[in-house]
Amino acid sequence: MESLFGDLFDDLESKSARFADVILPVPIPKMFTYKIPKSLEGEVGIGFRVMVQFGSKKVLTGIIGKVHQKPPKEYEAKPILDVLDSYAMVNPLQIKFWSWMAEYYCCHIGEVMNAALPAGLKLSSESKIQLNPTFDTETSPYPLDEREEVILQALASKSELSYDECEQLLGIKSIHGIIKSLVIKEAIIVFEQVKDKYTPKVESRIRFSQPFVEDRKSLETLFDELSAKPKQEEILLKYLQEVPIYQRPELNVKGLDKRIFADAGLSMSSLKTLIKNGVLEEYKLIISRFEEIQGNDEEVTLSEEQNRAIEEIKSSFQEKQVNLLHGITGSGKTEIYIKLIEEAIASGSQVLLLLPEIALTTQIVSRLQKVFGSKMGIYHSKFSDNERVEVWNGVISGKFSFVVGVRSSIFLPFDSLGLIIVDEEHESSYKQFEPSPRFHARDAAIMLSWLHQAKTLLGSATPSFESYFNARIKKYGYVQLLNRYGDASLPEFLISDILVDKKKQLLKLDFTRLMREKIQEALNNQEQVLIFQNRRGYAPYISCEDCGWIPECEHCDVSLTYHQYSEEMRCHYCGFKEKIPKVCPACGSGKLSAVGLGTERIEESLSLLFPEARIARMDLDTTRSKYGYQRILEDFGAGNVDVLVGTQMITKGLDFDRVTVVGILDADRILYFPDFRAGERAFQQITQVAGRAGRREKRGVVIIQSRKPDHFLFDQVIKGDYKGFYLQDMAERQKFFYPPFVKLIKVSCRHKDYKLAEKAARHLHNLLLEVQVKKIMLGPEKGLIGKIKNQYIFETLVKLDKSGNAQAIFKHELRRILESMYANKEFRSVRIIIDVDPY
Repeated sequence: MESLFGDLFDDLESKSARFADVILPVPIPKMFTYKIPKSLEGEVGIGFRVMVQFGSKKVLTGIIGKVHQKPPKEYEAKPILDVLDSYAMVNPLQIKFWSWMAEYYCCHIGEVMNAALPAGLKLSSESKIQLNPTFDTETSPYPLDEREEVILQALASKSELSYDECEQLLGIKSIHGIIKSLVIKEAIIVFEQVKDKYTPKVESRIRFSQPFVEDRKSLETLFDELSAKPKQEEILLKYLQEVPIYQRPELNVKGLDKRIFADAGLSMSSLKTLIKNGVLEEYKLIISRFEEIQGNDEEVTLSEEQNRAIEEIKSSFQEKQVNLLHGITGSGKTEIYIKLIEEAIASGSQVLLLLPEIALTTQIVSRLQKVFGSKMGIYHSKFSDNERVEVWNGVISGKFSFVVGVRSSIFLPFDSLGLIIVDEEHESSYKQFEPSPRFHARDAAIMLSWLHQAKTLLGSATPSFESYFNARIKKYGYVQLLNRYGDASLPEFLISDILVDKKKQLLKLDFTRLMREKIQEALNNQEQVLIFQNRRGYAPYISCEDCGWIPECEHCDVSLTYHQYSEEMRCHYCGFKEKIPKVCPACGSGKLSAVGLGTERIEESLSLLFPEARIARMDLDTTRSKYGYQRILEDFGAGNVDVLVGTQMITKGLDFDRVTVVGILDADRILYFPDFRAGERAFQQITQVAGRAGRREKRGVVIIQSRKPDHFLFDQVIKGDYKGFYLQDMAERQKFFYPPFVKLIKVSCRHKDYKLAEKAARHLHNLLLEVQVKKIMLGPEKGLIGKIKNQYIFETLVKLDKSGNAQAIFKHELRRILESMYANKEFRSVRIIIDVDPY
C-alpha cells in the first residue's frame, strides 16, 4: 500500500530546509517547489497553509506537502510570500489520503485539496485600483471621458477603490471596459488585495469597570448620582438583573451581550455615555457559531439482540477492519452506533459518522446531541463557510471528538480516528459526480480508516451488492439484525394495479382506489401518511395534444420539467428556465397538457382528493434554505402535517411514531431505469421507504402502485428476501461482466462541437485499446443524455479485470494517454473526464 504514495513523505521536516513542495488547487499532476525565505524558516512545516504566487498574476493558498533542500531543476523557485497560520491546518495523514485519492480516482492532488479544504480556508483576492503616481491629467496625451474623470476624482480623495465601489459610483453593472481604458491611458494601476476568507464570530459585550465591582459603596454612590438620569439607571439595573455581581462578582468578567440592552428597548446613547464615563466598559469576544449543548448521561436501553450484535461487531473487529451491519428497517441500528461511539470516545479515539443526505442529519443529529452534547460536531454543505471552518478548527483543537457529516466530512483533519460508521452505506448520494475528485465516500472512508488503523462499520437494511459480496467472501465481517426494535411489526405490503383501475375508471388524479382508501383510513384515525415519488416538479414535461411537441432545454438533450408553483419550465441539469407558452410554438394549438407525475402535482392532487388533510412537500425545491429540511420534519414530527410527499429524501433514516401508511406511486419508473443497478436500487428504495411505516405498536401498510404488479421484484420485497434477489441479480452481473466482478472506469469526452467530441472519443478509445491488460471496452457511444450545458458527450466504458495489477497498469497508461491527448492541438479544447466506479 505504501507504494501508492511514492516518496511524498520520505523526507521529514528539517530545521535547515530551504525548499517546500506546495500543493496548489490547480488541475496539474504535481506539487510546486517554492523557496522558504530565511524569515519564515522556523514557521513552516508539513500541513501549513502558505500564500504563494502562481504564474505572473495569481496568488493562491497552498498546503506544504514536503520540506527539503533540493532546488527545482526546471525553473527557479519563487519565495513563499507568507505563512497563514501558527499551526498546521492539515496533518500528514490527510496528505497521504489526498495522494491515494488522486491516484485511485485518476485526478490531481490539487483537485483533491480544492474539494477537501472548506472555502473559508482558501484565500480570496479582490481586484482594486489606485492612481498611477506618474499620471498627470495636464500632460497626458489621452483625453478622458466623463465617467473616467469621476473615477479619478474619487481616487484623489481615496487611496484605493474596489471594482464594486466603482460600479456603485457610476451606477453601472460592469466596470471592466472603463478600467481597461484607464489602464491603457496609464491613469491607474490595478492590483489584487489578498485576504483570508474566514472571519471569527465576534460579540460585543458590556461589563462593569473593576472599581465598581470591588467597592460596593462606590456602586451605591453611583446610583445616587444617576437618580436624575433614569435612562442610565435603567441600563445599570438591567445589567445587575442579568449579572448579580453583588452575590457572584466573578460573573462580571464575562459580562453581558450588548444586544440584550437593545432588545430590551433601552437607550443606546445612554449606554454609550456610561462607557465614555468609565462606569461600564465594552470589549470584543470571539464566540462559537454553534450553540453549547449539554449531553446527558442517560443509558441507551438495548434489546438482547442489539447487545448480541454489539458483541459480534467487537469480536469481528479483532480480525476484520470492516464490518457490515445488516439490520432490517426499524431494527435499532442507531442505538448500536451510539454505544460503539461512546466506547470509542472513552478510549481517546475520534469517531466519524457518515450520513448520505442532509435531510437525515436533522433527526439523527438532534437524537445524538442529547447523548453527546457539544463534543459532537456537524459538517455539511448547508453550513456557511465560516461554520465549516469552525468545525475544522474544532477537530484540530480536540473540541469535537465525534463528527456527524455527509461525504465531504471525510476530509476533516482527524489525527486519531478509531471508528468510522457509514450509515445507509448503499446510498448513491455517497458518490460525488461533479466536480473532480469523483469519489465514493464509503470506499474512501474505508481507505481513510486503513490509514488511521481504525475500524469501519457499514450499516444498512439493504446493503449494496458490493458490500454484501465482500461479506460473503469473508473480506468483511458480517452481523445481522433480524427483528424490529421493541418488537414492532414489519409492514403489510399491498400491490395496486394501475392499469386495472384505469380500465374500470377507478383511477382518480393518478391514485388507485386502494391507495385512496388506505390514505383516508389513516386520516380518519389521526395517523400520518408518507407518499414517495422520486421526481420533483409538477410533471416531467408538458406536451401538445395535437402535434406532440415537447419543450426541450436549449443547452441539454432533456425535456424541461414543468413547475406549476413558479409557473415555469426548468432544466434540472443546467438550470435553464422559461415561462410556459400559452399556445404550442410548433402548431399554434392551445391544447398543452402536463404529462407524468412530479411531487408538486401529487401534492396538488392530494389536496383535491383530501381537502381536510394538511399536506407538505419535501424535495429539492422546498428544502433549499439552510433549515428547510428541519422545518418540514419538525412540523411533521409535531403532528402539524398529515401527509408528507417527498423524493428519496423521505426514504431513509426518518423515524415517526404516527406514520402508518406509505404510498409508492410509480414503482415502475425506478425499476425500468436503464442502469445495471436498476433492480438493486428499486429493491433498496422500496424497502427503505416501506420501513418508515408502523415503527411502533400498530402495524403499517405499504401500497405500491404499478403497471406490472406480477414483477418478481415485488414478491421478493414483500417476503423481505434480500438474499434471494441478490443471488438472482448477481448471476446476471457475472454473466455480463459488471461489478463486483469487474472494475468500471468511464471515460467521457465533452465539447461544444459534436464532430470534434466524437472524433476525440474515437481517438482516445483506440489508444486505450492498446493498453495490454485484461479488459472489455464498450463505446464510444453518445451519452445517455447526449448534451449537457451545450457540450456534446461521448463515453467509453472500460471493464477491468479485478485480479492482479490490471487496474494499476491501466490507470498509469491512462495518465500517459491523457497527456498525449492534451499535447495534440486538435484535442486540446476537448474536456476529458475520468470517472472511476461511475455508478
